[in-house]
Amino acid sequence: MFPKMDISTLAIHADDALAATADVAPPIHVSTTYRYPGGHGHKYREVSPDEYVTAKDQTGEPGYYVYSRHASPTSTRLEQTLSVILSPAVAAPSPDDRLQPLHPTVTYSSGQSAFHAALVHFRPKTLSIGTCYHGCRRCAELFSSLTGMRILPLDCPAEELSPGDLIHVETPMNPYGTAVSIAALAEKAHSRGAFLMVDSTFAPPPLQDPFAFGADVVMHSSTKYIGGHSDLLGGVLVIRHDYDGIPHNGARIACKLMHERVLLGGVMGSLEGWLGLRSTRTLGLRVTRASASAANLVKWLHSLTSSDPNCPIEKVHHASIQHLDDSSVTEWLSNQMPNGYGPVFAITMRNPWMARHLPSKLTLFHHATSLGGVESLIEWRAMSDARADERLLRVSVGCEDWSDLKADLERGLKEVQGFQEEKS
Repeated sequence: MFPKMDISTLAIHADDALAATADVAPPIHVSTTYRYPGGHGHKYREVSPDEYVTAKDQTGEPGYYVYSRHASPTSTRLEQTLSVILSPAVAAPSPDDRLQPLHPTVTYSSGQSAFHAALVHFRPKTLSIGTCYHGCRRCAELFSSLTGMRILPLDCPAEELSPGDLIHVETPMNPYGTAVSIAALAEKAHSRGAFLMVDSTFAPPPLQDPFAFGADVVMHSSTKYIGGHSDLLGGVLVIRHDYDGIPHNGARIACKLMHERVLLGGVMGSLEGWLGLRSTRTLGLRVTRASASAANLVKWLHSLTSSDPNCPIEKVHHASIQHLDDSSVTEWLSNQMPNGYGPVFAITMRNPWMARHLPSKLTLFHHATSLGGVESLIEWRAMSDARADERLLRVSVGCEDWSDLKADLERGLKEVQGFQEEKS
């Protein structure tokens, strides 16, 4: 249990109790194996060999580190920190001001590994999935070919779902940065005894708390904003503490996921765990700044499409202007994302040739895939996603000053303004 503090405070201090040394900066534990307690030189826990429990007689976790594919001190500290900042004790205090239980967190070697682990654990007979990262879609198709799992669209009738099935939604959605109502999907899933998993990679804390709107499982590709510096691969599954309506059931599910992680081999490396812990300290600062800058850029770019008949942009996509196309989102969107609409947006150019060339005209935006780093990125999405409209560019806004980014885009847009058709 943790006192109700701001997410920025908790991100720095949530794992203080797990510090085994006096180091202010958490050390990197690179060992792959650990001495059993009770042996010579083991100073952290005194256990008599008479108390050793054989593997066949163990009924749970041993309570000490054995092998880093099971767990390591570094990954444990990261999981503890993420559990705190992703729990309702931070985002949704109870009416009577009681501290809420934590949602247990399990880390993985990548976001793709986390998604695969969820499919293996929950084994749904039907998966309802919407617009999302193409890697998750392909993973689901592979899993379906092995198990016979049905894949249905996100807007499938509720009657198509049965107890134990899974709805997977990415919100905001990749690559557009537009949002979907979590509460509506939670109601749909739970009415049929199914479960809802929300990929909240594009809206990490403090932008969005999917558990407050009924999510059962929350997924993050920690490669993105949790990592925040384009230098680590990682994934996260967070389980609702009262999963399936049973108090403390989330901890039981997390233990099973950890056991299955040992067998699947998707454990996060020690260096990646340390990088994730380092980066989580500044998560709130980075995300709120990048999200505010994205909203400013989106507002400006959208105004160009309506005021300049020669603007090379046909349409701007982002949750902050989603109400212009669908007025019904005003009923839920500001409540679901009260602290900003995310740092990722997309633009549809007037033709593929403009989309192909705009990234090379920019100085501050790196032309690269991925997102979530302190540096701004732009990607001609057709280069990494075979399904993408060839006019589409995805933009990930970093921590630069937004007016500098605006000036960079302004210069680039002027340079591609006359590109109307492919040149030989």
